[in-house]
Amino acid sequence: MTEIDARTDALVPAWLFLPDIAEMLDVEVTRVRQLVKEGQLIAVRRGERKVLQVPEAFIDGDKVVKGLAGTLTLLRDDGFSDEEMLEWLFTPDPTLPGTPAQALSENRGTEVKRRAQALAV
Repeated sequence: MTEIDARTDALVPAWLFLPDIAEMLDVEVTRVRQLVKEGQLIAVRRGERKVLQVPEAFIDGDKVVKGLAGTLTLLRDDGFSDEEMLEWLFTPDPTLPGTPAQALSENRGTEVKRRAQALAV
């Protein structure tokens, strides 16, 4: 869990606090913290009080976006930091089209994972 620079922060359109995610997923906030610890979500410290927050795009109703955990694992294996993963996931790619985060939320995870794997080459 790290702080991010303003440029990366600006790429992410909306953020959620951990208690809000817990409510959406119908779990305890400790379970959300566990998801972060396990690498299934990325949480960063933001704002004046440096409170942990997760990109809203990572949550789809009452679950974590399908394919996100696998994509994060691939990026971590490629040596990406949390900040670099956020930058990659939220930077528009005209060949997708949209951002990798959008593609995941639109159930186009196979293409996103393929691109994440290609980064290792």
